[in-house]
Amino acid sequence: MKDGKAELLQGTLDMMVLKALNVAKMHGFGIARWIERTTEDRLVIEEGALYPALYRIKRRKWVSSEWGVSENNRKAKYYHLTDLGREELARQTLSWNDSAAAVRSVLNVANS
Repeated sequence: MKDGKAELLQGTLDMMVLKALNVAKMHGFGIARWIERTTEDRLVIEEGALYPALYRIKRRKWVSSEWGVSENNRKAKYYHLTDLGREELARQTLSWNDSAAAVRSVLNVANS
């Protein structure tokens, strides 16, 4: 952790993007802000990480996109979750919870 910010763990960004889009249809900037607000600014999502993740999950057909107008009256690409994306989010969430439980088990072992 640097400067009070948590490190983004490898493989978690796709899952968090899918979760954000499970809440609502959003443009890229909105997804990044949602993750930051939800984590109380402990995670900052840089464009250099977010947009490749969006392109990757779009290629996998987990999200689709359409052009719209943002809150600032600007043209923006809005992403929304597909049925495949909802299935993938459920799979990744289960896997993440299993992994987190395993790590908690290791960390909770009392020192002898």
